[in-house]
Amino acid sequence: MTKTWLITGTSGGFGRAMAEQLLVRGDRVAATTRSLTSLDDLATRFGERLWRSELDITDNADIVRVVQKAVADLGRIDVVVSNAGYGLFGAAEEVSDEQLVRQLDVNLLGSMRLVRAALPHLRGHGGGRILQVSSVGGQVAYPTLGVYHASKWGIEGFIEALIPEVAPFGIQATLVEPGGARTDWAGSSAERAQPLSAYEESTVGAMRRRMAAAGLGAFRGDPQKIARAMIACADEPQAPRRLALGSDAYEALHSTLTARLAALEAQQAIAFSTDVDA
Repeated sequence: MTKTWLITGTSGGFGRAMAEQLLVRGDRVAATTRSLTSLDDLATRFGERLWRSELDITDNADIVRVVQKAVADLGRIDVVVSNAGYGLFGAAEEVSDEQLVRQLDVNLLGSMRLVRAALPHLRGHGGGRILQVSSVGGQVAYPTLGVYHASKWGIEGFIEALIPEVAPFGIQATLVEPGGARTDWAGSSAERAQPLSAYEESTVGAMRRRMAAAGLGAFRGDPQKIARAMIACADEPQAPRRLALGSDAYEALHSTLTARLAALEAQQAIAFSTDVDA
């Protein structure tokens, strides 16, 4: 059976790839973007099966309006893909207050707003699926991406708590954790803080030089394959809590979680020692 999908951030990257693949297979897509013209070619090819709207993910009233309009026009939404977001590069001290607030407003609060706006409709239709695009950076952290990581670690906590809350209504959710992919995420879509000379010879400067030298070729992920895997995940009757995509994501998550578990186990005695005496 065909499904109706609501996808944010469809002007490029994973969102665009998902929208096109879904339309090709015959599904309907409610696509939101910052620029409607970026979807003109898909509208020409697929006609009424593509519903599109501009959306300001930082404006809660706009999100509610767009979600309600999509449901009214299309009848229902089966899958919500919270994909809109961007990268912010800069050490903690380098990032401006404005950059910090905007990153959290888009990546964290924007995703939370979208899910909250969609939940009444999913409940009303007896269930549905949420795909929240997080990142390998939702569990692993690298220098120069601290605020970005804060946004992704934050949305992971929100979705983790949401999963048992909405399970009785037939709603399932998955945190999608891609590694580096050959999209524009680290290119013109990204925002960069003003570098401080004090960090030039630190791990921050080394990270900047390494990324500049490697370029797009440093990323292993194929956006089309990642989009295909996300669609396949939503088609499965049982949603995984997390979906790691990319060999780099798997390797980084495996090594990080293994080290974290070992560190926790080493603290067992001190943890138990702080309980109230029986």
